[in-house]
Amino acid sequence: MTAALASRTAGVTRPQVLRPDRPKHTRAGLVLRYSLLGLMFVLLVGPFLWQFSTSLKGADESIYTASPIPTNPTIDNYRTVAETIPVFRYIGNSLVVATASAVLNVILGSMAGYALARLPFRGRTLADLTFLATIIIPFEVIMVSVFLTMRSIGLVDTLAGVILPAAASGLSIILMRTAFLGLPRELEEAAKLDGANAWQRYRRIAMPSVKGTLSVVAIFAFVFAWDDFLWPLVILKNPDNYTLTVGIQYLSGTFSANQRVIAAGTMIAVIPLLALFFSMQRWFFRGVGEGGIKG
Repeated sequence: MTAALASRTAGVTRPQVLRPDRPKHTRAGLVLRYSLLGLMFVLLVGPFLWQFSTSLKGADESIYTASPIPTNPTIDNYRTVAETIPVFRYIGNSLVVATASAVLNVILGSMAGYALARLPFRGRTLADLTFLATIIIPFEVIMVSVFLTMRSIGLVDTLAGVILPAAASGLSIILMRTAFLGLPRELEEAAKLDGANAWQRYRRIAMPSVKGTLSVVAIFAFVFAWDDFLWPLVILKNPDNYTLTVGIQYLSGTFSANQRVIAAGTMIAVIPLLALFFSMQRWFFRGVGEGGIKG
């Protein structure tokens, strides 16, 4: 029977599955998409690469040539920065400020966000709106009152005075509140029935479920504190307490005619942030899309 069936179908030609050509408008869309991506890459990464190449150029090489690539790369400009300002002391001060700000934002922001998301209390809606308003209001509007507060408690010209105003930002609280609202309530309700109090539910159930958002809050707080220039400039008087962004400003006055040294100082301030982001990018993108318990 199998041989008979094979003889019947021997002369039958199977129809070939033809793949339709990609429409021209689809190819045009891909070209436009990659062109826009290339343009955005040039606009965003181009200035950084130009500044980095400028920092590696020697004194006998022009920084205004058509090709930004240095012919004879050198690190003499970085040595000049280290000889002009105590750059390692400033890096240490910035590291203390940024790390403390990141840790405090994670702790205080998560506690406030959990209270707003899970604990019933009178005036919770008003508290939500208040924290939201702090994101919209520029810091310059309240800077004078913050300075007077720091002076009244004796924190002027101290790193603690730099850290305290940014210990818990409205953005950190809103991010943590949104993350906690995305968690299913069933696990916490089951823990509540087992006798777990609010602190235990926060620490043992809620916090381990939003590690991605915690990373986002930590990265944002670290970057904002590291890049901040105005508030450290206002609150700090002793040059030994300067953060890196404040200390580098002296390069602009001392080496205003030598942009290579200024570029080297800028790279010293930017490279640690890039290293931080690339080392934590997996957690960062996980936190951006975090909305519930996975797995």
